[in-house]
Amino acid sequence: MQTRIADVYRNTPEGEVAERILRSCVHCGFCLATCPTYQVLGNELDSPRGRIYLIKQVLEGATPTVKTRLHLDRCLTCRNCETTCPSGVEYGKLLDIGRHIVEKKVGRSPIESATRSVLKTGLGSPLLFKSALKLGQGLRRLLPASLQARIPATDPAGDRPAPRHPRRMLVLEGCVQPGLKPNINAAAARVLDRLGISLIAADEAGCCGALAHHLNDHDDGLNAARRNIDAWIPHLDAGVEAIVMTASGCGAMVKDYGWLLRHDAAYAEKAARISAATKDISEILVAERDALKPLTAHRSPLTQKIAYHPPCTLQHGQKLSGGVEALLTDAGFELTLVAEPHLCCGSAGTYSILQPEISGQLKARKLDNLQAGQPELIATANIGCLTHLQSGTKIPVRHWVELLDNALSNN
Repeated sequence: MQTRIADVYRNTPEGEVAERILRSCVHCGFCLATCPTYQVLGNELDSPRGRIYLIKQVLEGATPTVKTRLHLDRCLTCRNCETTCPSGVEYGKLLDIGRHIVEKKVGRSPIESATRSVLKTGLGSPLLFKSALKLGQGLRRLLPASLQARIPATDPAGDRPAPRHPRRMLVLEGCVQPGLKPNINAAAARVLDRLGISLIAADEAGCCGALAHHLNDHDDGLNAARRNIDAWIPHLDAGVEAIVMTASGCGAMVKDYGWLLRHDAAYAEKAARISAATKDISEILVAERDALKPLTAHRSPLTQKIAYHPPCTLQHGQKLSGGVEALLTDAGFELTLVAEPHLCCGSAGTYSILQPEISGQLKARKLDNLQAGQPELIATANIGCLTHLQSGTKIPVRHWVELLDNALSNN
């Protein structure tokens, strides 16, 4: 792609990255076939190729409009297009740059800005989120059905083993997951404990920063990253083997710390170290698969048929495919065939709140595909996908590591 980057952006870190990415695009259009918003809306400006053109125009000096911002806002950042692209276009990085520039130039209404601020603060604080969730659960029966579906019932965690093994790994507790589904990290701890690995947490760590970053508050997102790096580095120095992520959305963000802080002299090296040490729980258990298999070899039979939904942040963001399926199959679960496994479910962080119509259509399409094989249960690997899908079906939706924990408990 030919580019003429405007002087204001030329030779800046963002301008150089954007120009490199723009020049790698060959206009082939393969991305249109796998873009969820293009599938729903049929507008090329709501496809990766269309958004690339819009960002290119802005970087070349064109004045963006509210419509420009709308088309960029509608992107789920699922990065399906990156998996599809034969030229290796790093669309996600370009979108971050484009959104940040356009929002600065176009701005938002006071209501939009307030909504985004509430989402960033409320969802990013475990204390605030748990308090709001508890209030919502108490008033659940008095709320409209549409809101009731968004408020899950209380889900207590099981026992969490105390650290007792020489092998130790860190876990990010997360923001909303401890309130919504506290059993996920507890199940991960129990599974790892059976393998001789203790899962611990750093109290000083908090939100991974993804919420703020994807709402275009890059400064707040990077500050969250720095706080977590400061909390985790001493544990790595003390011999912790890895930083385990049980929410694939957080994992995709933390694995990007090295890139996002590459120009920060005080944090670049530490950020790269943190990113290299970060593993999705599936990566850890696939690496321990030989030790795990004997633990499930003589378990009580499980009859549940499972439909598995791989989150975009796992299969496209982290490029991890097949591991979860292999682990569940080893444990004796029957996985149903699911059409269009590459497409987003429509959750995408705060997207289901900010773009409810598109999100709802994608959820309905995803659930149709997941339920086609008549599963008894739906499994996934990200808290956002889990709660989003559960709001549209009576079939239980669980994190896959909980199922593995249950299989091991049946021995």
